This record gives sequence, structure tokens and C-alpha cells, in this order.
Amino acid sequence: MSNDLLFVSGLMFLILALPSFVGAFSESRAPRAAIIFVALGGGLIFYTTQQQPNVYTLDQIPEIVGRVFDQLFR
Repeated sequence: MSNDLLFVSGLMFLILALPSFVGAFSESRAPRAAIIFVALGGGLIFYTTQQQPNVYTLDQIPEIVGRVFDQLFR
């Protein structure tokens, strides 16, 4: 698996954590699923940034996401 795919997967897990957090707090329950999503997403992003330290910057994220989706749907 490429590091770009792992990075984008981590971003997707973090994005999926947001509705889970909101749902858990609105129903007054523990945000267990959201915490798992944050841990998975954060772990994947941490791993990929440790493998290639200077590749992933904030201004390159849209390019990386586009490149991964282009590879997946081609």
C-alpha cells in the first residue's frame, strides 16, 4: 500500500469521526466509535509522516487526495 493511500485513509477516518462525535454528544453517550476513528486516522497519518517526513504539508493535501482518487477510479 502506498503512503499516499494510507495518508488519505487517515484523513477519511478523521472526517468520519466528526459526525460520530456530534451524534454521541447529542444523545448524551460516550463517543467510543469517534475515539476509535480518531485513533485510527491519527495513527495512519502519524505513520505516513514518519515514513516520509517532508512530503506531507497542508498545501499539498488536495494534490495528494486528488492523486489517490485518480488512481482508485482510473
